[in-house]
Amino acid sequence: MASLVGQGPLDDALQSRLALVEERLRDAVSQSDRLADATSRHLVNAGGKRLRPALALLTAHLGDASRPEVVDAAVVVELTHLATLYHDDVMDSAPTRRGAPAAHEVWGNSVAILTGDLLFARASSVVAGLGPQAVRIQAETFERLCLGQLHETVGPSEDDDPVEFYLQVLADKTGSLIATSARFGAMFAGCAPVVVQQVTRYGELAGVAFQLADDVIDLRSDAATTGKTPGTDLREGVATMPVLLLRRRVAAGGSEEDASLLAAIDGDLSSDAALAEVVARLGAHPVVDETAALAATWSARAVEAIDTLPDGDVKASLVTFATALVARTA
Repeated sequence: MASLVGQGPLDDALQSRLALVEERLRDAVSQSDRLADATSRHLVNAGGKRLRPALALLTAHLGDASRPEVVDAAVVVELTHLATLYHDDVMDSAPTRRGAPAAHEVWGNSVAILTGDLLFARASSVVAGLGPQAVRIQAETFERLCLGQLHETVGPSEDDDPVEFYLQVLADKTGSLIATSARFGAMFAGCAPVVVQQVTRYGELAGVAFQLADDVIDLRSDAATTGKTPGTDLREGVATMPVLLLRRRVAAGGSEEDASLLAAIDGDLSSDAALAEVVARLGAHPVVDETAALAATWSARAVEAIDTLPDGDVKASLVTFATALVARTA
């Protein structure tokens, strides 16, 4: 998180609180059942960026960041995120996560799905202590997470614009929880409603930027850097932004190379060699640069959303946070 916020007293305070969140997180995933304990700890032990709790802690510094509810809220959003990863990896057939074998590769699909459910239950238990408004916000966020995954799985209808449809999927599947992270931090720090509204909007826009950047990283970074297998979405037939932009090019009469690449994407990618070749070809295509530019645009929109926040270290860190989300390589 230090690279996303910078250095100084604010960063020191965030790192101290993040350490507490990490401790609470490990307590929250512990289970009395031996198997459930092992599966629940699997992704926590693998590490991660902890972007969502870090954002909650950061926006809390717009108010009274010392309130104990802030740490509880940060734990809730990371527990929720971890739960979605167990489910996502099953649906995507992803072999690795954070450099370790995905849970379903170790224990099977059913155990991985049930572990995700256990973590959702733990998140619900923690959020219940934060009051009915927090429970309602968590429920609405969970609904959007599910709808985003559902719509990604089913795909757009004939009446939908595929690019706009995909952006809404990203807003639901990723932006909603990042928005709630920012919202919880400010809300439980006692910030004014207008501030809570601004950082919530910021979080949603930054979340879309984050996922668009992931589409680029998936094609231009290797597994050793990202901890994930490149091209997993391609193999599973999930059309990310570069593929959607390529389809748009071909539909508008693109080049023979465009058509050839799209045919390869739509072909048999079951072998590792075929997948690696398509990943390399698509990664070098201009549509990936267009996706990176689109990520930067959404990041800039996130920064605009907090334009009227008071100047200072917190606002500057939020700007840095949004910029770093799209500048990363993993």
